[in-house]
Amino acid sequence: MAKNIGPVCKLCRREGEKLYLKGERCFTPKCSFEKRNFAPGQHGKNAGRGGKGMGTGRESDFARQLRAKQKARRIYGVLERQFRRYYESALGHRGLTGLNLLHILESRLDNIVFKLGFATSRAQARALVSHGHFTVNGRRADVPSMLLQEGDEVSVRENSSKLTYFKDMGAVAEKRNSPSWLNRDVKKMSGAVVRLPERAEIEGTLNEQLIVEYYSRR
Repeated sequence: MAKNIGPVCKLCRREGEKLYLKGERCFTPKCSFEKRNFAPGQHGKNAGRGGKGMGTGRESDFARQLRAKQKARRIYGVLERQFRRYYESALGHRGLTGLNLLHILESRLDNIVFKLGFATSRAQARALVSHGHFTVNGRRADVPSMLLQEGDEVSVRENSSKLTYFKDMGAVAEKRNSPSWLNRDVKKMSGAVVRLPERAEIEGTLNEQLIVEYYSRR
């Protein structure tokens, strides 16, 4: 499985805002973005042209579209080839292409595990899923990119629930709100997809229209 193995804090700095890629650390003073909230690289603080945190030069339409696409990719931990496949799939469905794309991203198994509160970040959720700690509709699932549908149930495997991590995670999950489009049972360490999320229930800083414009011009 291909993945980004570079420093993830640089991704937040490049986008000019916290993407919360390292879970609980992002809420502490240890967060790298708190110390260096400018773009990485030699000219990060005062480059003449570029994105957020890289100077006062006006961004072109293409630059804004690219940044919107890169931001979505980084939040959900998806590589370019797969992200483009998601866009093409969204294009083939009825309705708004941008919203369809967000629905696909939100329906990923690793994202569902994260939203249920069984992992502190999507990266951690991907690792847990890859190691086979979860089941979908009673069957072992180890593919983080698996897309779930309405009615699908996700549970921590019986053997995995005995691990210290999941015993402790139950208390942590109870402190986190689960979105209304998911039905969660912390005691059983399980959850179900009730429906697709509404746009207001998805990351508000994402701009799906710019992503559509980016791929439309290529």
